[in-house]
Amino acid sequence: MPAFAESASPAAEADRRFMAAAIRLSLWHQGLTGENPSVGALVVRPQAEGGAIVGRGVTALGGRPHAELQALHEAGDAARGATVYATLEPCSHIGKAPPCADALVAAGVARVVIATLDPDKRVAGRGVSILEKAGIEVVTGCLEAEARRAMAGFLSLKGRGRPYLTLKLAVSADGMIGRRGAGQVSITGDIARRAVQMMRVEHEAIMVGVNTVVEDDPLLTVRLAGLEQRSPARIVLDPFARTPPRARLFAEAARRPVLILASEKAQRRRADALRDSGAVVQTVASDYRGRFDPREILRVLGIIGLKSVLLEGGAETARRFVDAGLVDRISLFIGASAVGENGVASPVTETAVPAGFEIVGTGRYGDDRLIEYERID
Repeated sequence: MPAFAESASPAAEADRRFMAAAIRLSLWHQGLTGENPSVGALVVRPQAEGGAIVGRGVTALGGRPHAELQALHEAGDAARGATVYATLEPCSHIGKAPPCADALVAAGVARVVIATLDPDKRVAGRGVSILEKAGIEVVTGCLEAEARRAMAGFLSLKGRGRPYLTLKLAVSADGMIGRRGAGQVSITGDIARRAVQMMRVEHEAIMVGVNTVVEDDPLLTVRLAGLEQRSPARIVLDPFARTPPRARLFAEAARRPVLILASEKAQRRRADALRDSGAVVQTVASDYRGRFDPREILRVLGIIGLKSVLLEGGAETARRFVDAGLVDRISLFIGASAVGENGVASPVTETAVPAGFEIVGTGRYGDDRLIEYERID
Protein backbone atom coordinates (compact mmCIF):
# COMPACT_ATOMS: atom_id res chain seq x y z
CA MET A 1 0.00 0.00 0.00
CA PRO A 2 2.19 2.88 -1.19
CA ALA A 3 1.61 6.27 0.35
CA PHE A 4 1.03 9.22 -1.93
CA ALA A 5 4.36 10.72 -2.94
CA GLU A 6 4.35 14.51 -3.12
CA SER A 7 6.02 15.53 -6.36
CA ALA A 8 5.61 17.86 -9.30
CA SER A 9 5.19 15.01 -11.78
CA PRO A 10 2.18 15.14 -14.13
CA ALA A 11 0.79 11.94 -12.58
CA ALA A 12 0.99 13.28 -9.01
CA GLU A 13 -0.50 16.59 -10.08
CA ALA A 14 -3.39 14.75 -11.78
CA ASP A 15 -4.01 12.75 -8.60
CA ARG A 16 -4.13 15.95 -6.53
CA ARG A 17 -6.47 17.61 -9.03
CA PHE A 18 -8.96 14.75 -9.13
CA MET A 19 -8.84 14.22 -5.36
CA ALA A 20 -9.50 17.94 -4.79
CA ALA A 21 -12.56 17.56 -7.02
CA ALA A 22 -13.69 14.52 -5.02
CA ILE A 23 -13.32 16.48 -1.76
CA ARG A 24 -15.40 19.34 -3.16
CA LEU A 25 -18.03 16.83 -4.22
CA SER A 26 -18.09 15.34 -0.72
CA LEU A 27 -19.18 18.70 0.71
CA TRP A 28 -22.50 18.58 -1.14
CA HIS A 29 -24.17 16.42 1.51
CA GLN A 30 -22.16 17.47 4.54
CA GLY A 31 -24.34 17.15 7.65
CA LEU A 32 -27.05 15.17 5.81
CA THR A 33 -25.69 11.62 5.87
CA GLY A 34 -26.59 10.44 9.37
CA GLU A 35 -23.73 8.75 11.19
CA ASN A 36 -21.95 8.05 7.89
CA PRO A 37 -19.45 10.53 6.48
CA SER A 38 -20.20 12.45 3.32
CA VAL A 39 -17.68 10.87 0.95
CA GLY A 40 -16.85 11.93 -2.59
CA ALA A 41 -15.79 9.47 -5.30
CA LEU A 42 -14.75 9.84 -8.94
CA VAL A 43 -14.13 7.24 -11.63
CA VAL A 44 -11.50 8.50 -14.09
CA ARG A 45 -10.33 6.91 -17.29
CA PRO A 46 -6.52 6.54 -17.73
CA GLN A 47 -4.44 9.59 -18.59
CA ALA A 48 -3.65 8.03 -21.95
CA GLU A 49 -7.34 8.51 -22.75
CA GLY A 50 -7.39 12.11 -21.54
CA GLY A 51 -8.17 11.47 -17.88
CA ALA A 52 -11.90 11.95 -18.38
CA ILE A 53 -14.27 11.66 -15.39
CA VAL A 54 -16.84 8.98 -16.26
CA GLY A 55 -18.50 8.52 -12.87
CA ARG A 56 -19.28 10.72 -9.86
CA GLY A 57 -20.76 9.85 -6.51
CA VAL A 58 -21.40 11.46 -3.11
CA THR A 59 -22.83 9.67 -0.09
CA ALA A 60 -26.59 9.86 -0.45
CA LEU A 61 -28.90 11.66 1.98
CA GLY A 62 -29.26 9.56 5.10
CA GLY A 63 -25.98 7.77 4.45
CA ARG A 64 -26.76 5.27 1.66
CA PRO A 65 -25.96 4.36 -1.03
CA HIS A 66 -22.27 5.06 -0.62
CA ALA A 67 -20.34 7.33 -2.97
CA GLU A 68 -18.29 4.59 -4.65
CA LEU A 69 -21.37 2.57 -5.59
CA GLN A 70 -23.00 5.60 -7.19
CA ALA A 71 -19.85 6.53 -9.08
CA LEU A 72 -19.47 2.96 -10.41
CA HIS A 73 -23.12 2.87 -11.43
CA GLU A 74 -22.72 6.08 -13.42
CA ALA A 75 -19.50 4.88 -15.03
CA GLY A 76 -20.88 1.48 -16.04
CA ASP A 77 -18.51 -0.52 -18.23
CA ALA A 78 -16.16 2.47 -18.42
CA ALA A 79 -15.05 1.69 -14.84
CA ARG A 80 -13.00 -1.30 -16.06
CA GLY A 81 -9.34 -0.31 -16.09
CA ALA A 82 -10.10 3.12 -14.60
CA THR A 83 -8.76 4.93 -11.53
CA VAL A 84 -11.13 5.63 -8.64
CA TYR A 85 -10.56 8.58 -6.32
CA ALA A 86 -12.22 8.22 -2.90
CA THR A 87 -11.95 10.66 -0.01
CA LEU A 88 -12.26 7.78 2.50
CA GLU A 89 -11.15 4.15 2.41
CA PRO A 90 -13.88 2.05 0.74
CA CYS A 91 -15.89 0.04 3.26
CA SER A 92 -15.25 -3.67 3.69
CA HIS A 93 -18.03 -4.74 6.07
CA ILE A 94 -21.43 -6.08 5.12
CA GLY A 95 -24.19 -3.76 6.27
CA LYS A 96 -27.31 -2.60 4.49
CA ALA A 97 -25.40 -2.73 1.18
CA PRO A 98 -22.53 -4.84 -0.22
CA PRO A 99 -19.01 -3.64 0.67
CA CYS A 100 -17.72 -0.91 -1.61
CA ALA A 101 -14.30 -2.59 -1.78
CA ASP A 102 -15.89 -5.71 -3.27
CA ALA A 103 -17.85 -3.59 -5.75
CA LEU A 104 -14.64 -1.94 -6.93
CA VAL A 105 -13.04 -5.36 -7.48
CA ALA A 106 -16.09 -6.60 -9.39
CA ALA A 107 -16.06 -3.49 -11.59
CA GLY A 108 -12.49 -4.24 -12.68
CA VAL A 109 -10.92 -0.91 -11.71
CA ALA A 110 -7.14 -0.80 -12.09
CA ARG A 111 -6.19 1.73 -9.44
CA VAL A 112 -7.72 3.32 -6.32
CA VAL A 113 -6.41 6.55 -4.80
CA ILE A 114 -7.59 7.15 -1.22
CA ALA A 115 -7.26 10.36 0.76
CA THR A 116 -7.47 8.85 4.26
CA LEU A 117 -8.03 5.48 5.90
CA ASP A 118 -11.25 4.73 7.78
CA PRO A 119 -10.97 4.74 11.61
CA ASP A 120 -14.08 2.53 11.88
CA LYS A 121 -12.90 -0.78 13.38
CA ARG A 122 -15.04 -2.66 10.86
CA VAL A 123 -12.89 -1.23 8.06
CA ALA A 124 -9.53 0.14 9.33
CA GLY A 125 -7.36 -1.11 6.48
CA ARG A 126 -9.50 -4.07 5.44
CA GLY A 127 -10.86 -2.19 2.45
CA VAL A 128 -7.32 -1.60 1.20
CA SER A 129 -6.47 -5.26 1.81
CA ILE A 130 -9.39 -6.47 -0.32
CA LEU A 131 -8.32 -4.22 -3.18
CA GLU A 132 -4.66 -5.20 -3.06
CA LYS A 133 -5.42 -8.92 -2.89
CA ALA A 134 -7.38 -8.48 -6.13
CA GLY A 135 -4.32 -6.96 -7.80
CA ILE A 136 -5.59 -3.39 -7.73
CA GLU A 137 -2.97 -0.67 -7.19
CA VAL A 138 -3.81 1.33 -4.07
CA VAL A 139 -2.33 4.71 -3.12
CA THR A 140 -3.22 6.39 0.17
CA GLY A 141 -2.69 9.85 1.65
CA CYS A 142 -3.47 12.03 -1.37
CA LEU A 143 -4.63 15.40 0.06
CA GLU A 144 -5.17 13.64 3.37
CA ALA A 145 -5.21 16.81 5.50
CA GLU A 146 -7.85 18.41 3.29
CA ALA A 147 -10.02 15.30 3.30
CA ARG A 148 -9.75 14.88 7.07
CA ARG A 149 -10.82 18.48 7.50
CA ALA A 150 -13.86 17.88 5.27
CA MET A 151 -14.95 14.85 7.32
CA ALA A 152 -13.71 16.03 10.72
CA GLY A 153 -17.06 15.26 12.33
CA PHE A 154 -17.08 11.62 11.27
CA LEU A 155 -13.45 11.14 12.30
CA SER A 156 -14.16 12.70 15.68
CA LEU A 157 -17.23 10.54 16.31
CA LYS A 158 -15.48 7.32 15.32
CA GLY A 159 -12.13 8.17 16.89
CA ARG A 160 -13.20 9.95 20.09
CA GLY A 161 -16.84 9.04 20.54
CA ARG A 162 -17.95 12.66 20.40
CA PRO A 163 -18.87 15.27 17.79
CA TYR A 164 -16.42 17.78 16.36
CA LEU A 165 -17.10 21.06 18.16
CA THR A 166 -16.81 24.45 16.47
CA LEU A 167 -17.13 27.57 18.61
CA LYS A 168 -18.52 30.58 16.75
CA LEU A 169 -18.13 33.99 18.37
CA ALA A 170 -18.96 37.47 17.11
CA VAL A 171 -16.74 39.87 19.07
CA SER A 172 -16.87 43.65 19.07
CA ALA A 173 -13.85 45.90 18.65
CA ASP A 174 -13.67 46.18 22.45
CA GLY A 175 -13.82 42.41 23.02
CA MET A 176 -17.51 42.00 23.87
CA ILE A 177 -20.14 39.57 22.56
CA GLY A 178 -23.15 41.52 23.80
CA ARG A 179 -24.55 43.96 26.33
CA ARG A 180 -26.21 42.92 29.58
CA GLY A 181 -29.97 43.31 29.54
CA ALA A 182 -30.07 44.41 25.91
CA GLY A 183 -31.17 41.16 24.25
CA GLN A 184 -29.65 40.50 20.84
CA VAL A 185 -26.97 43.07 19.98
CA SER A 186 -25.64 43.33 16.43
CA ILE A 187 -21.88 42.90 16.58
CA THR A 188 -21.28 42.27 12.89
CA GLY A 189 -22.95 43.35 9.66
CA ASP A 190 -25.27 41.55 7.26
CA ILE A 191 -22.51 39.96 5.17
CA ALA A 192 -20.88 38.32 8.19
CA ARG A 193 -24.25 37.17 9.48
CA ARG A 194 -24.94 35.46 6.17
CA ALA A 195 -21.59 33.70 6.49
CA VAL A 196 -22.75 32.38 9.87
CA GLN A 197 -25.89 31.07 8.21
CA MET A 198 -23.68 29.01 5.88
CA MET A 199 -21.78 27.69 8.88
CA ARG A 200 -25.09 26.45 10.27
CA VAL A 201 -25.75 24.62 7.02
CA GLU A 202 -22.43 22.80 7.41
CA HIS A 203 -23.18 21.45 10.90
CA GLU A 204 -25.64 18.86 12.16
CA ALA A 205 -26.62 20.82 15.25
CA ILE A 206 -26.43 24.28 16.84
CA MET A 207 -25.90 24.42 20.60
CA VAL A 208 -26.52 27.29 23.02
CA GLY A 209 -26.90 27.77 26.74
CA VAL A 210 -30.35 28.43 28.19
CA ASN A 211 -29.49 32.04 29.06
CA THR A 212 -29.11 32.78 25.35
CA VAL A 213 -32.62 31.46 24.74
CA VAL A 214 -34.14 33.34 27.70
CA GLU A 215 -32.46 36.66 26.89
CA ASP A 216 -32.37 36.64 23.07
CA ASP A 217 -35.22 34.29 22.06
CA PRO A 218 -33.35 33.21 18.89
CA LEU A 219 -34.69 31.03 16.08
CA LEU A 220 -31.37 29.25 15.49
CA THR A 221 -32.38 28.34 11.95
CA VAL A 222 -30.95 28.86 8.48
CA ARG A 223 -32.63 31.84 6.83
CA LEU A 224 -30.85 31.92 3.48
CA ALA A 225 -33.21 31.71 0.52
CA GLY A 226 -33.30 28.18 -0.82
CA LEU A 227 -31.47 26.69 2.16
CA GLU A 228 -34.17 26.94 4.82
CA GLN A 229 -34.59 23.16 4.81
CA ARG A 230 -30.91 22.75 5.72
CA SER A 231 -31.47 24.10 9.23
CA PRO A 232 -29.74 21.78 11.72
CA ALA A 233 -31.09 20.45 15.00
CA ARG A 234 -31.15 22.94 17.90
CA ILE A 235 -29.66 21.96 21.28
CA VAL A 236 -30.21 23.92 24.49
CA LEU A 237 -28.12 23.27 27.61
CA ASP A 238 -30.79 23.80 30.23
CA PRO A 239 -30.12 22.04 33.57
CA PHE A 240 -33.31 23.28 35.26
CA ALA A 241 -35.60 23.30 32.19
CA ARG A 242 -35.93 27.09 32.20
CA THR A 243 -36.46 27.38 28.44
CA PRO A 244 -39.77 29.26 27.90
CA PRO A 245 -42.32 26.85 26.36
CA ARG A 246 -43.30 29.65 23.94
CA ALA A 247 -39.74 30.37 22.79
CA ARG A 248 -39.46 31.05 19.07
CA LEU A 249 -37.25 28.04 18.47
CA PHE A 250 -40.30 25.80 19.04
CA ALA A 251 -42.21 27.37 16.15
CA GLU A 252 -40.88 24.77 13.72
CA ALA A 253 -39.96 21.99 16.15
CA ALA A 254 -41.86 19.44 14.05
CA ARG A 255 -39.47 19.99 11.12
CA ARG A 256 -36.30 21.09 12.90
CA PRO A 257 -35.69 19.14 16.13
CA VAL A 258 -35.16 20.88 19.44
CA LEU A 259 -33.20 18.92 22.04
CA ILE A 260 -33.26 20.16 25.61
CA LEU A 261 -30.49 18.73 27.79
CA ALA A 262 -31.78 18.93 31.36
CA SER A 263 -30.43 17.61 34.65
CA GLU A 264 -32.15 15.25 37.04
CA LYS A 265 -32.80 18.34 39.19
CA ALA A 266 -35.17 19.90 36.64
CA GLN A 267 -38.79 20.09 37.78
CA ARG A 268 -40.88 17.47 36.04
CA ARG A 269 -43.66 19.91 35.20
CA ARG A 270 -41.19 22.18 33.44
CA ALA A 271 -39.76 19.32 31.43
CA ASP A 272 -43.26 18.13 30.52
CA ALA A 273 -44.20 21.64 29.36
CA LEU A 274 -41.21 21.65 27.02
CA ARG A 275 -42.18 18.27 25.64
CA ASP A 276 -45.66 19.64 25.02
CA SER A 277 -44.01 22.44 23.01
CA GLY A 278 -42.36 19.87 20.76
CA ALA A 279 -38.96 19.45 22.39
CA VAL A 280 -37.10 16.24 23.05
CA VAL A 281 -35.94 16.43 26.66
CA GLN A 282 -32.88 14.34 27.54
CA THR A 283 -31.64 13.96 31.10
CA VAL A 284 -27.90 14.44 31.56
CA ALA A 285 -25.94 13.83 34.76
CA SER A 286 -24.90 16.98 36.61
CA ASP A 287 -23.07 18.00 39.77
CA TYR A 288 -24.79 18.86 43.03
CA ARG A 289 -25.46 22.41 41.76
CA GLY A 290 -27.05 21.15 38.56
CA ARG A 291 -24.09 22.11 36.40
CA PHE A 292 -23.11 19.94 33.47
CA ASP A 293 -19.66 18.58 32.77
CA PRO A 294 -18.92 19.58 29.15
CA ARG A 295 -17.38 16.14 28.58
CA GLU A 296 -20.63 14.47 29.56
CA ILE A 297 -22.54 16.72 27.17
CA LEU A 298 -20.38 15.68 24.22
CA ARG A 299 -20.49 12.04 25.29
CA VAL A 300 -24.29 12.10 25.20
CA LEU A 301 -24.31 13.83 21.83
CA GLY A 302 -21.90 11.20 20.54
CA ILE A 303 -24.24 8.42 21.67
CA ILE A 304 -27.03 10.15 19.77
CA GLY A 305 -24.77 10.01 16.72
CA LEU A 306 -24.11 13.68 16.07
CA LYS A 307 -20.87 14.27 14.18
CA SER A 308 -20.59 18.08 14.19
CA VAL A 309 -21.92 20.76 16.52
CA LEU A 310 -21.74 24.55 16.20
CA LEU A 311 -21.56 26.17 19.63
CA GLU A 312 -23.00 29.69 19.39
CA GLY A 313 -23.16 30.88 22.99
CA GLY A 314 -23.41 32.39 25.42
CA ALA A 315 -20.26 33.56 27.09
CA GLU A 316 -20.32 31.23 30.11
CA THR A 317 -21.21 28.16 28.04
CA ALA A 318 -18.45 28.93 25.55
CA ARG A 319 -15.92 29.52 28.34
CA ARG A 320 -16.67 26.17 29.98
CA PHE A 321 -16.09 24.20 26.77
CA VAL A 322 -12.92 26.18 26.03
CA ASP A 323 -11.57 25.63 29.55
CA ALA A 324 -12.34 21.91 29.28
CA GLY A 325 -10.22 21.69 26.13
CA LEU A 326 -13.15 20.38 24.08
CA VAL A 327 -13.32 23.02 21.34
CA ASP A 328 -11.80 21.78 18.08
CA ARG A 329 -12.25 24.88 15.94
CA ILE A 330 -12.87 28.56 16.69
CA SER A 331 -14.52 30.85 14.15
CA LEU A 332 -13.93 34.35 15.48
CA PHE A 333 -15.84 37.14 13.74
CA ILE A 334 -14.51 40.56 14.73
CA GLY A 335 -16.80 43.54 14.34
CA ALA A 336 -15.70 47.08 13.61
CA SER A 337 -17.71 48.84 16.35
CA ALA A 338 -17.52 48.78 20.14
CA VAL A 339 -20.24 47.72 22.60
CA GLY A 340 -19.18 50.02 25.41
CA GLU A 341 -20.69 50.00 28.91
CA ASN A 342 -22.25 46.84 30.38
CA GLY A 343 -20.60 44.70 27.74
CA VAL A 344 -20.37 40.92 28.09
CA ALA A 345 -16.72 39.95 27.70
CA SER A 346 -15.87 37.29 25.14
CA PRO A 347 -14.01 34.19 26.39
CA VAL A 348 -11.85 34.40 23.24
CA THR A 349 -10.52 37.46 21.44
CA GLU A 350 -7.89 38.03 18.78
CA THR A 351 -5.37 38.82 21.51
CA ALA A 352 -6.53 36.10 23.92
CA VAL A 353 -6.69 32.78 22.10
CA PRO A 354 -6.45 29.55 24.13
CA ALA A 355 -3.18 27.66 23.97
CA GLY A 356 -2.98 24.85 21.45
CA PHE A 357 -4.68 26.63 18.53
CA GLU A 358 -3.25 27.91 15.27
CA ILE A 359 -4.71 30.15 12.58
CA VAL A 360 -5.92 28.14 9.58
CA GLY A 361 -7.78 30.84 7.69
CA THR A 362 -8.82 34.48 7.56
CA GLY A 363 -11.48 36.39 5.69
CA ARG A 364 -13.21 39.74 5.41
CA TYR A 365 -16.95 40.29 5.25
CA GLY A 366 -17.60 43.95 4.61
CA ASP A 367 -16.24 45.83 7.61
CA ASP A 368 -15.92 42.63 9.65
CA ARG A 369 -13.07 40.13 9.84
CA LEU A 370 -13.04 36.37 10.39
CA ILE A 371 -10.13 34.46 11.92
CA GLU A 372 -10.40 30.67 12.08
CA TYR A 373 -8.33 28.59 14.45
CA GLU A 374 -7.90 24.82 14.78
CA ARG A 375 -6.61 22.81 17.69
CA ILE A 376 -3.17 21.37 17.01
CA ASP A 377 -2.44 19.48 20.23
